[in-house]
Amino acid sequence: MASQREVKTRIASFKNIQKITRAMEAVSAARLRRAEQRIAALRPYADALRRMTRQAAKDAGTEASRLPLLAVHEHEERIGILLVTADRGLAGAFNSQILRAGLRIGAEVDSERKTPVWFATGRRGVSSLNFRGKPLDGAYTGFTDRPSYADARRIADDLTTGYVDGRLDRVEIVYNGYVSPLTQRVTRETLLPISQATVLGEGDEQERQGPRALVDYEPDAEEILRVLLPDYVEISLYRALLESTASEHGARMTAMRSASENAGELIEDLALEMNRARQAEITQEIMEVVAGAESLV
Repeated sequence: MASQREVKTRIASFKNIQKITRAMEAVSAARLRRAEQRIAALRPYADALRRMTRQAAKDAGTEASRLPLLAVHEHEERIGILLVTADRGLAGAFNSQILRAGLRIGAEVDSERKTPVWFATGRRGVSSLNFRGKPLDGAYTGFTDRPSYADARRIADDLTTGYVDGRLDRVEIVYNGYVSPLTQRVTRETLLPISQATVLGEGDEQERQGPRALVDYEPDAEEILRVLLPDYVEISLYRALLESTASEHGARMTAMRSASENAGELIEDLALEMNRARQAEITQEIMEVVAGAESLV
C-alpha cells in the first residue's frame, strides 16, 4: 500500500489536471457559442447561393457544360481528397475519425486504379498524412480555431486551379458536420465538378416541391454562372471550415468535461486510499505501543 505522502502527491497532481481541464472546457464553451453564431448567420446565405447557382445552371442549359467548373472530365484519373482537421488535439475522436474516413476514401480510389491527391487543413491532418507517407499537394494550417473567408478562398483557388488545369479530375472533401456539442457527423461531399456536387441545402426539398419562379437574367445565365461558380466553391469550403470549427470546440468541451469528471472520481478513490493508509499507520502505531507496554510487564 502506498504511503500517505505518495497518495497526497497523486491527489495534488489530479487536482491540478482537473483545474486545467475545467479551464479548457470553459474556453471551448465560449468559442463554441461564437462558432454557432457564425454558422447560423452563414447557412441561409450559403443555401440561397447554392439554389441560385443550380437554377442558373438549369436555365443556361447546354451552354453551362462549357464552363470548366461544371464540366465533367471524360477520364477520371486523379481524385483530390481534402481532409478538414484541427491544429490541436485533446478533442476526443474529432481528428481521428476524419483521418479514418479519408484513408478509406483513398483506399477506394486506389482500388479503382485511380490516384488520390491529398490536401489537408489543420496540423493534425497534415502531420498524420506525412507520417503515413501520403504526399500533400496542399497543407493549410494556423487558422482552424477561427477560420476566415480568406482562408476558404485560398484553398478554393488551389482546388479550382487544379481542376481547371486538369491536374484534378474530381475533388472530395471530408469534414465533421456540426449537429450539437455532443454530436459531430463525418460528412463527405463532392466539391468539384459542381454539376456532381452532393451538397443539398436546407431549402432544397421545398424548392423541388414548390412552384418555381420565373427569372430574367442580365446579361445571360452563362455569364452570371461564371461569377457564381467560384463563389459557390468558396462558400462551400467556408461552410465546411465553420462546421468543423464548431465541431472541434464541441468535441473538446465534451472531452474536457469527461476528463474533469474522471479526475474527480480518481481524487475520491485516492482520498479513500489515503484514509485507509492513515488508518493502517495508526493501527500499526497502536500495535507497537501495546507491544512495548506488554514487554515492560
